[in-house]
Amino acid sequence: MAFAVHFGVTMLACWLVAQVLARSTWTWRAPRVAIVCWQAVGLALGLSAMGLPMALGLTAYDRPTGSALLALVDDLAHGTLPVGLGAAHLGLVGVGFGIGAVLLTTTVRSINAAVRAQRRHRDLLSLVARKDPTIPGALVLDHPSAAAYCLPGVRPRVVVSAGTLDLLDRAELDAVLTHERAHAQERHDLVLLPFTALCRALPWFGWVRRAHERVALLVEMRADDKARAVHAEAPLAGALRRFAAAGNRVTPAGALGMGDRDLDVRVQRLLVADRPPRVVGAVALAVAGTLVALPVSLFLS
Repeated sequence: MAFAVHFGVTMLACWLVAQVLARSTWTWRAPRVAIVCWQAVGLALGLSAMGLPMALGLTAYDRPTGSALLALVDDLAHGTLPVGLGAAHLGLVGVGFGIGAVLLTTTVRSINAAVRAQRRHRDLLSLVARKDPTIPGALVLDHPSAAAYCLPGVRPRVVVSAGTLDLLDRAELDAVLTHERAHAQERHDLVLLPFTALCRALPWFGWVRRAHERVALLVEMRADDKARAVHAEAPLAGALRRFAAAGNRVTPAGALGMGDRDLDVRVQRLLVADRPPRVVGAVALAVAGTLVALPVSLFLS
């Protein structure tokens, strides 16, 4: 029972840490650290959701979940089970494996849906987009709406619309292009993927959906930081303001768009030159590492 309590406490700790992360503004000053913390929370939650019913079903073995599972397999192979391990307990073990199967299936489905959407849009771009020698490394889409996005993948594409070219000056456009290239270089689509899968696998947890939204905002802030490091804050802040004022913004499915999320918050953040909170960030990483270490150790022991 003690091991089940450990998994349960870890799930509670995941919820508490998620509440703190969702309400903290230090994460805006250190988006990369915050993203790692969110990923640790998501991994610990998934492992604990699997481990809790398994540990409850394997209480008769009185050992960590990993070794208890091995002992169960050995007993099943020899046709003997310990006293106190009945059908209900085996059912709980099955529930744990079922949760793992759901998490794996939703992850695979999320990957498949994203790849299909990206492939369809990439095929469309090959027909309707054009290269512009004044904008190397990007494709131009002849559309009046404001659009600037990264289509991730093995061969990422940075796309801007004709409306965006009319909307921004050259310095602002360069900052936007650097922002979108940061998405491709750091594979922010893969950062978001586990949270998309968790939203599908655990739809009854509202804070999981909020976590996805928070990570999506942090990903944009991280790309903002990369652009600010090259072009300073003024051109990027100006571009965000123009996107905010543009009434019709377009980002296709499977892409990461410049003007998707919380533009006003991102502008204010860029104009405040706060240094990353190193001590708070280190503490947060230590807590996140502990969250992951507990369920992993119980499965590996």
